[in-house]
Amino acid sequence: MQSVSWILHQTSHTGNVGSAARAIKTMGFDQLILVDPKNPEAIQTPDAIALASGADDVLAKAQVMTTLDKATKSSRLVFGLSARDREFGPPSISIKEACAIAKDQSCAFLFGTERTGLRNEDYHYCTHRVWIDANPIYSSLNLAQAVMVCAYEMRQSLQESAQLKLPQVAPRANIEAINALMEHLREGLIAIEFLDPSHPKKLMERLRSLFDRAGLYPEEVDLLRGVAKQMILKNDKGFKL
Repeated sequence: MQSVSWILHQTSHTGNVGSAARAIKTMGFDQLILVDPKNPEAIQTPDAIALASGADDVLAKAQVMTTLDKATKSSRLVFGLSARDREFGPPSISIKEACAIAKDQSCAFLFGTERTGLRNEDYHYCTHRVWIDANPIYSSLNLAQAVMVCAYEMRQSLQESAQLKLPQVAPRANIEAINALMEHLREGLIAIEFLDPSHPKKLMERLRSLFDRAGLYPEEVDLLRGVAKQMILKNDKGFKL
């Protein structure tokens, strides 16, 4: 339970912070993170405390951070919740699939603003886009409801894993390492003139989607960064394609 974080990004209503704290505590979790909330004092407001309804301890230890980079960097899996499909971005899986692959990994569930959800750029910090199976005609859930559904599914998955004593899965590279790789690789591709920074043509977005689908491990990230390093070194020596 300690390896699962619940991240609320740019939350507008402080009552939703309290309701989310109550939801995760009910399911046995306690790692709540607020990223750039509309009210920086959200966890101390009367609405949050009232709607937490006894989950005051979760609110008290909640972390408030300024960027998604800081909130997600230690997680090997980051599940961005959204009912909308995207042209680019990480692979899309159901909440049940997400919970199944997260059993032995440090992971985070990321929820966007109440009105618009997650933005395309927010998915740079996600390994997967996750959807909740709901009525296709009316799939609207409020923030606390979405948190509750995910927390319940994650609890069920962890309990099942403990009962079956499943073998541990090798840990994936975390989001911080993946984002560093993308920047290094971008520099390398520019160095060998494969990428024109003034006309990138979605190249980096396509590569990121490929890597997200592959699910890179730390040694694979190191290998690709070695390739990027050689691209830059070759360019420094006057290498041309």
